[in-house]
Amino acid sequence: MNIRKLHNIRTAEAQKAGFSLAELMVVIVIIGLLATLVVPNVIKKLGEAFGGKAKADLMALDNALSSYAINNGQRYPESLEELVIPDENGHAYLTAKKVPLDPWGQEYQYEPPYPGHPQPRVFTLGKDGAIGGEGSDGDMSNLSIQGAEE
Repeated sequence: MNIRKLHNIRTAEAQKAGFSLAELMVVIVIIGLLATLVVPNVIKKLGEAFGGKAKADLMALDNALSSYAINNGQRYPESLEELVIPDENGHAYLTAKKVPLDPWGQEYQYEPPYPGHPQPRVFTLGKDGAIGGEGSDGDMSNLSIQGAEE
């Protein structure tokens, strides 16, 4: 085979190896369509997951508060931090070294029982950090999960 034929074969192969602009545009359009269908569902599921984590955390804190009260003559702690401090027997009411943050990185709020409200309230203000809201911005508490909050 002479050099000229070999050069022509390699040139033809090189021209066939790439993608045309039309092919690239079709791929980009397909990726865009998939993204518009998938991304909203992923964001919705992510919000549901955050809500699930918040519920789990609130109920864990509620259970820890109940255990604390049982072991301390029905006295509740002044703050959630008391739940992670080991007592004289080395027992802490939460196994973590510190009180967990809500899924949006904020501290859970705590109201000990007071006259007229015999149960402690642990709550998060949601993603927006403000009172009220809906969806991931909505407030959530241990009492609302249990159906005991007005």
